Amino acid sequence: MGHNPGFERLVEQRKSHVRECRPSEVMGRFERGEVFHFIDIREDHEVVQGYARGAVHKGRGILERDVEAMIPDKNAEIILYCGGGYRSVLSAANLREMGYTQVFSMAGGIKAWRQAGYPMESSPAI
Repeated sequence: MGHNPGFERLVEQRKSHVRECRPSEVMGRFERGEVFHFIDIREDHEVVQGYARGAVHKGRGILERDVEAMIPDKNAEIILYCGGGYRSVLSAANLREMGYTQVFSMAGGIKAWRQAGYPMESSPAI
């Protein structure tokens, strides 16, 4: 999908403030039993097509509004993903501005997760 130039510029600007991780790193953390918050920030209509196993859904439109009640510990590790890794960069930058210190955007989003053959779930509680 080609994105609009202004959106791509915005994402590139925010990337300098965000740490990214690869799907293989996330999977490794699951395999090692590490504790972290794995959040799918896509829209409801995207999530019903499947989401990464172990993730919870909190749409980008309400993430910033609800995150402090959901994750009160500002030092908790949070990994966000979207469809291709663009929106999660923007949300990760926002959470960092809100004081969260361990926020990551999963590069490549759900597309990269699927391409790697990692486990998926269906029928999330939205």
